[in-house]
Amino acid sequence: MKIGNIEIKGHVVLGPMAGYTTLAYREFMKPFGVGLSVSEMISDCGIDYNNQRTFEYLATSKSDRPVALQIFGFSAENSTKAIRIIEERADYDILDLNFGCPVFKVTKTGAGSSWLKDPEKLYEYTKAIVETSSKPVTAKIRLGWDENSINVFENVAALEKAGVAAICVHCRTKAQGYAGVARYEAIAGLREKMSVPLIVSGDIFTPEDAKRAVEITHADAVMVARGGLGNPYLVTQINHYLDTGERLPDPTPAQQIEWAEEFIDRLIALKGEVVAVKELRGILPHFIMGYPGFKAVRIEIAKATTKEQLVRILEGVKARL
Repeated sequence: MKIGNIEIKGHVVLGPMAGYTTLAYREFMKPFGVGLSVSEMISDCGIDYNNQRTFEYLATSKSDRPVALQIFGFSAENSTKAIRIIEERADYDILDLNFGCPVFKVTKTGAGSSWLKDPEKLYEYTKAIVETSSKPVTAKIRLGWDENSINVFENVAALEKAGVAAICVHCRTKAQGYAGVARYEAIAGLREKMSVPLIVSGDIFTPEDAKRAVEITHADAVMVARGGLGNPYLVTQINHYLDTGERLPDPTPAQQIEWAEEFIDRLIALKGEVVAVKELRGILPHFIMGYPGFKAVRIEIAKATTKEQLVRILEGVKARL
């Protein structure tokens, strides 16, 4: 598929996850077959107010391409100002707009999923962004605000009219958050009404999930987010399964440990050992989820303060398995 003039190879887009999709994580996931990576969401106000921590989210690299930087905001004035700054300071391919975040601290300001309430305001805001950005603009939305206001077809039409180059639909409402199940059936027939690529998101945890989502929605690609945490080979499996119909076997525990140790090195190189180890406490357990003794190992990881301790714990798991 092509987003604007950017060619996306493969069937998988790496979804944005606050606290996870750092540059280190995106670089780590890319070799598994990610076609497009999306950054953690970036506050337009953080950019406008020159917040140095916010600027860290703009980091990209040659091995991270193609990459989309995702921003969120509640006013076109703030967002367009931020985009001009981002274009001066960042090297990226696509600008993505977050209209899907369900978190209260985001929606209470009028950002994130709050935009889904009014397709006309959504159109006006997005049009201003498209006119400002020199990069192709994409958008990530949900089915609607709640069960009584599922307006995904109307919002997609507004976004296309505004000039976006692709749209990702997370098949839950804002009210669902990340609970319940993603309802691909709710957007059946949507792709046929669209002139830009459709990416489908929500509950993509296996190659079979990806195939089912594509079969129902006719989407051009799937977005992998939580399903890929600690399971990077899922991306490879999805690409292969959708291309050939053959399901590649799951990786061995030893391979999982090797990938976990590679990611440790990448995150430490990006953030330093002290900060990285704190973040790794929440990420590494995903690599060994379901293994014998998982709960005890998770507790050990949570107590670790150095890279050496983390590696020793993982090597212990590998030896036992």
